[in-house]
Amino acid sequence: MPVPNPPVRRSFGAVARQPRMIAILLVFLAAAAVCGRLGVWQIDRAYERANLAAQQEAAEAAAAAPVDLGEVLAPQSSFPGDLVGREVAVTGSYEPEGQMLVAGRSLDGVDGYLVLTPLRVSDDGTDGASWASLSGPPVLPVVRGWVDSATPGDAALEVPAGQVTLDGWLQASESTARTGVVPENPGGPPLTQDIASSALANTWEGPIYTAYVVLTDSTPEQTPAAAGGPAPLPRPVLEGGADVNLQNFFYALQWWVFGLFAVALWVRLVRDEMAGGVRERRSRRGGRGRGGDAGDPVGTGIAGLPAG
Repeated sequence: MPVPNPPVRRSFGAVARQPRMIAILLVFLAAAAVCGRLGVWQIDRAYERANLAAQQEAAEAAAAAPVDLGEVLAPQSSFPGDLVGREVAVTGSYEPEGQMLVAGRSLDGVDGYLVLTPLRVSDDGTDGASWASLSGPPVLPVVRGWVDSATPGDAALEVPAGQVTLDGWLQASESTARTGVVPENPGGPPLTQDIASSALANTWEGPIYTAYVVLTDSTPEQTPAAAGGPAPLPRPVLEGGADVNLQNFFYALQWWVFGLFAVALWVRLVRDEMAGGVRERRSRRGGRGRGGDAGDPVGTGIAGLPAG
């Protein structure tokens, strides 16, 4: 009695290599590529919109008139992040003996140093009320500009004498996370790695602000950069503060999911084709049995017995 051959299940690769499946795959891959590109475009749009919002905010802050420092920040108080880049006005006297250079700072791609000078505040717009409960007038770190050498000329280190009224952009005090020993600086001011109020408080006497000011203007004026003074710096920004636009970000995820779905759909088609071939062969064998095929004398009775 001849034994019918069991249905042969074709492999995934054998089905996938069929011209029809290859053509479908190419179509789906093209669709996935389009979806992927649209997702990348949405990501670009997400960051572009975030950057535009940050630029608009910066422009509005730059256009705003300076406010008295005491109106927005008191000495030894926590620094709100939204004050970064806010222009303030303050009056005091520079203490050049405490002047430092902040190492490892670049301007227009050139490594150099920030000129950091303590300002003993005498008027922050509150008539001294902001430090009335403290031990005395506070000190404010002021970045007067940038120099390209650790031993700049006298013009870069010279400060206006007496009372100085200055305008400048606020920036949050830095941490002391940088490691390494600060080298000596023979012939120049002491070096530091960070503008950290917690560390400067040990060097400069009196209460201190949890921020520093990037100088934009002062009366009387300091030596201009053209005459050897420190080079002015751009407005500081909050690093990482420009959040990605979430709407465009989720649009990008949707496009990428659509692309993956196109590939997954092709895999499903191949698997269905594999299963369909097996079912078709089984159906053909079953039809021959029910028709009393001479090659199958057993027939289709119950438990393999001949049909009655």
